[in-house]
Amino acid sequence: MIGSVPARGRTPAGLAGEISARLRNGFIREPSVAVEIESYRPFFILGEVQAPGQYPYVPNMTVESAVAIAGGFSPRAKRDSVTLTHTDASGAGRFVVPLGTPMSPGDTVFVGERWF
Repeated sequence: MIGSVPARGRTPAGLAGEISARLRNGFIREPSVAVEIESYRPFFILGEVQAPGQYPYVPNMTVESAVAIAGGFSPRAKRDSVTLTHTDASGAGRFVVPLGTPMSPGDTVFVGERWF
């Protein structure tokens, strides 16, 4: 009825608002629209963790929880900070971050090796 509504790069609330507005414009008086994300892009974790690889993203995830999902640190891991690679509309950025840093879908975490 309202045609396609682009969703890429938009929040669920913003998308629901636009769909409601389009429905209000000649179709439904008071539409109730809910938008949920069915699945997120996976995140990647590399380096000194027990099981590096690709894992499903979980909302509100931190770097620390990503390390936990990958089986924890290896014995040689640098445990105080990691490198996080994040890509968005403005491009890719690589940052050295503490473990409590929030992550986004598609991010890559690299846990370096410590030198004794």
